[in-house]
Amino acid sequence: MAAAPPGKSSGWLQAELESGSGLLLLDCRPHERYQSGHIESALSLSLPGLLLRRLRRGTLSARSVLPAPLFRLDHRELLLYDDTTREEPAPSSVLGLLLARLREDGCPAYYLKGGYSKFQREYPDHCEAGLDSPSPTDPTPECVIGLGGLRISSEGSDGESDREPISATESEGSPTLSNQSTFPVQILPYLYLGCAKDSANLDILAKYNIKYILNVTPNLPNAFENNGEFKYKQIPISDHWSQNLAQFFPEAISFIEEARSNKCGVLVHCLAGISRSVTVTVAYLMQKLNLTLNDAYDFVKRKKSNISPNFNFMGQLLDFERTLGLKSPCELRPQQPTGNQLYFTTPTNNNLFQLDSLEIT
Repeated sequence: MAAAPPGKSSGWLQAELESGSGLLLLDCRPHERYQSGHIESALSLSLPGLLLRRLRRGTLSARSVLPAPLFRLDHRELLLYDDTTREEPAPSSVLGLLLARLREDGCPAYYLKGGYSKFQREYPDHCEAGLDSPSPTDPTPECVIGLGGLRISSEGSDGESDREPISATESEGSPTLSNQSTFPVQILPYLYLGCAKDSANLDILAKYNIKYILNVTPNLPNAFENNGEFKYKQIPISDHWSQNLAQFFPEAISFIEEARSNKCGVLVHCLAGISRSVTVTVAYLMQKLNLTLNDAYDFVKRKKSNISPNFNFMGQLLDFERTLGLKSPCELRPQQPTGNQLYFTTPTNNNLFQLDSLEIT
């Protein structure tokens, strides 16, 4: 049996922070809690349930799911914390799983005894206050997971179905669960991202002047197709690694543009509003606003924090980026690790301003 990962006290961490030792801190709590307050210099890690399952089975390296700044650890110590763990973390917990896999990978990883709650009580000066009233539609800074050495292809699938309610919001300890409201999220002044429930709510559709509805599912009905008030397009794709969603990008983008030219709102939805509809929305931003995959993904992520396209769709977006001739910032970064890396980094404030100021013309 492997030895339990050592725990570090709040006093030890306080001394490390004041000495400027360069300790790497990883906050394993749900991202909403990280936003409400965290230890200074800590990075947030949010893992969808699909990644957690692969980590548990040992089919995915722990290093490959670390935030991009931590991908190359260079043997520096890594300290993980959650809310309140005082004793040895439970092996089934997110904290326990990450610790075990990191140490198996040779990373000097430890956990903080008592978690954030204890440290914040004892050393509030070393904690950073959260953002003021964050909401799902506010562009807020965050650190999103980097898919370090993970190959994004159908061959890399483990053969299980990545249906949206499971792959993105399942309850097996995933820290990505969110209390985010179900109403559609405004991505651009005319573009809304939502779920099946939104598409069947006449009050919501009227409120946002939505007359165009892009249904990215093979079997969900178009609720008001026969009343003549709405224009529909249905893309018959399930949320599974074997599906080729990219083949529908041109007609989906054209449909969204038609809504814009007619000064109408357009709702892009799938079942849960997390994977397929997000993929189409990101593709639209990439082509029409000339954004890299990194910038487009991060912009949508700031608007809707619980997005999680499956890996094959992310691979298709990466191919789409190359087709458009866009250059990701990560491709320009020196000493990049080898393999098919995909890092989701922070877009510039200028990009955010340009996107938020777009109007229907």
